Amino acid sequence: MADLPIETIFEILTRVPAKVVGRSRSVCKEWYALLSTRDFIRVHSSRSLVSCNQRVLLIDDLTCSVHPIIFQSYDYGPRSIVTLPFDHQNNDVSILSHLNGLLCVCLNHTNELLLWNPTTTAFKRLSTPDSLGIYINNLDAVGLYADDADDYKVLHIKRRRHVYESYVYSRELNFWRNIPFLTRQEYLSPNFAWSPGTFCGGTMYFTLCECWVGGTNVVICFDINSEQFKEISFPPVPSTGFVQGVLVNVKNELHMFAATGWFEITIDLWTLKEDYWIKVLSCPPIPPISLSLWGDITHYVTNGNWFVMTKLGKLFTIEMDTKPFEILYPVTWFRGYKGAVFVETVVSPSI
Repeated sequence: MADLPIETIFEILTRVPAKVVGRSRSVCKEWYALLSTRDFIRVHSSRSLVSCNQRVLLIDDLTCSVHPIIFQSYDYGPRSIVTLPFDHQNNDVSILSHLNGLLCVCLNHTNELLLWNPTTTAFKRLSTPDSLGIYINNLDAVGLYADDADDYKVLHIKRRRHVYESYVYSRELNFWRNIPFLTRQEYLSPNFAWSPGTFCGGTMYFTLCECWVGGTNVVICFDINSEQFKEISFPPVPSTGFVQGVLVNVKNELHMFAATGWFEITIDLWTLKEDYWIKVLSCPPIPPISLSLWGDITHYVTNGNWFVMTKLGKLFTIEMDTKPFEILYPVTWFRGYKGAVFVETVVSPSI
């Protein structure tokens, strides 16, 4: 390939797996420079967003492992053991958000936030001496997104001493800055639980659900360009049981799996159209699941089927009436479940 034009090399290497790109950087200085450019990483990342590059990362007390996904059987392939590259205590790491191969994680023994690429093993600590980048479970919310300038950013909403604060970290600037957060005072109650952020169409979305039967449920939106927050309604689901809303970006359209119930759980799929929710389908009630499992549900959508998996591996399958999706679109409810579906890329957590 030494005699090929640089444009042709660019086109070829933006289509190979991320680990091949890593090895190719050692070929020569010219290739190292080319494969480290922002344009190359951006194009390679966009071309990596296909199902064959998706992996499942699972963390337990003893191991951290990465599994390929076998789409024919909807199962995991043989695992590869991953060594966590940062200091930790018994793998006590929570995965909070993920985008384009980057994971935003929290070290639970120090509450520090990190950006981590498990494919390249590179990571970046986001905490500062003045306590920015410190995440408190059950009080805070985090979302990872990329702006139009391809700057990866972390939105951190903090609930402290009956006050909300919000901060944005910029990978480009390596800096946290405070931004206004507008919300009602009643949302300061610890009875409200935040979901992880879901990035879709230039907006970061969070569900905010009150943790009792008949409680208030809303969706909080953050426009990444104006950096303004607003509140929109939750889908009109029954309030006769616990409510859980899990957001997922499907082909740049926001969907929500809204689960309601007590012993039997009814789950509907909704899509957002101009701040209004439209029901896509309803599934038959899922047989009773213990609340300890129900709180840790993971949703997978692939090839026209919807999978609901608990943290202990029990799998429910629901056939969808909508047209098949082309790629696996996952969302993970991370409270207590240490896992993520991510795409293998060479996106760096730092500049």
